[in-house]
Amino acid sequence: MIKVAIIFHSRSGNTYQMAVAAAAAAVKAGAEAQLYKVPDLPSPMVLDHKAYAELNAETADVPVATLADLVAADAIMIGTPVHYGLPAPQILDFIDHSGPVAIPGDLANKVVSVFASGSMPHAGQQAAILALHNCICHWGSLIVPNGSSVEVLGLPNNGAPYGTCSVSRHEANNVHEDNLAALEYQALRLVEVATAYKIGREQTTSAIRYVDRRLLAEKFGL
Repeated sequence: MIKVAIIFHSRSGNTYQMAVAAAAAAVKAGAEAQLYKVPDLPSPMVLDHKAYAELNAETADVPVATLADLVAADAIMIGTPVHYGLPAPQILDFIDHSGPVAIPGDLANKVVSVFASGSMPHAGQQAAILALHNCICHWGSLIVPNGSSVEVLGLPNNGAPYGTCSVSRHEANNVHEDNLAALEYQALRLVEVATAYKIGREQTTSAIRYVDRRLLAEKFGL
């Protein structure tokens, strides 16, 4: 069974709502899915303090993501709110600390897809997703985009080929049903690609040799 880790940060509940929908869709597609929230920062930027407090209470039982969770997964979905056209700093901070598993190649055979939520149309959702694609390239992972080839992606509130984008309009838990439908497709596509890739890897012997961990330990203390 494919294991999907859904790594997210949320400030007013929209990205969390998307993450929950993605997890349900992955399970529907036959995978095992687990939500993980990234660690928060000491002084996070919060606009809606009421929604932030309610979200913290609602996600109290969601485990905090670790690097081991990335390594254990076959497929990874990353969900982020948009912060000045970039992924949330909490997401970037988590990825910035992924070197101990990324550099040795532990993430090189993962299948990864990204979704985002922003306040308004053209608030940077696609830019944030593409910024995370840059990070995923450094991991060496396989990026799974939505594309534009299925009907659900042409619904009025969809349209981003890079990954599902939500428009919150500064309201908490305000993800449109079109976006939830797109997330179901995105999770299904991710599970299918991860399944095919896993089968292929099990049937072949790779000639790739990743960096020697002993050298990394000596050079970087990993």
